[in-house]
Amino acid sequence: MTWDRHLFGVDPPARVFLMGSDGYGRDLFARLLFGGQISLLAGLVATLLSLTFGVILGTLAGFYGGWSDAIIMRCVELFLALPWLYLLLAIRGLLPLRTSLAQAFLLFIIVIGLVGWARPARLIRGVVLSVKERKHLLAARSFGASDLYLVRRHVLPEIRGLLLTQAALLIPQYVLAEVTLSFLGLGVGEPVPSWGGILATLQQYHVLVSKWWMFFPGLILIPVILSYGMLSNSLQGDGPQIRSWIE
Repeated sequence: MTWDRHLFGVDPPARVFLMGSDGYGRDLFARLLFGGQISLLAGLVATLLSLTFGVILGTLAGFYGGWSDAIIMRCVELFLALPWLYLLLAIRGLLPLRTSLAQAFLLFIIVIGLVGWARPARLIRGVVLSVKERKHLLAARSFGASDLYLVRRHVLPEIRGLLLTQAALLIPQYVLAEVTLSFLGLGVGEPVPSWGGILATLQQYHVLVSKWWMFFPGLILIPVILSYGMLSNSLQGDGPQIRSWIE
């Protein structure tokens, strides 16, 4: 069904671009939506990778202690001391620049996911150290419960709230990491859009001074980061209720 009344429009074959177009005449609104899928998905998948490594290594360090705890904690201190942005730039600079979209996306996720596991691992280790000394866990161990059973039934349920809070903190950090690397030309490249790639056009002076709508990807980042920050604060404030809420 077609309408003979429109709020606005142009004569064909011209098109209406709600947020303008870039230097190649491409619809910025469509590229903003598609680029948001890439940037947000990169943050989600990289967070999942970081938390997976954090859970495994933090649980091993806290549950078994000894030499495994010492080695893992020294690695944690090393990763926490390194400036993550420069480390990302150095690692990404060693990787091939001419890669397909799938390869570039996968390499980016692996790089930032492996860099960010240290802080969650240290926090998880602290929780595991507290849980493994509780009486119900010691009683289960005395009845012959295996380590796998103890971790699955008694340790992992105690760190669910911590994982949710860490996810709410890490996702916006990794989205910013993707935007930063793509802005510098080390992330997902053209012609596939991402928020950082769209912002990269602002490096040209004539775009910076005359095409103000190219700032839209940067403005979108503000509510994204604020929403995750509010989510993290709410999860921290409702810590005692998180486990019951999940169950």
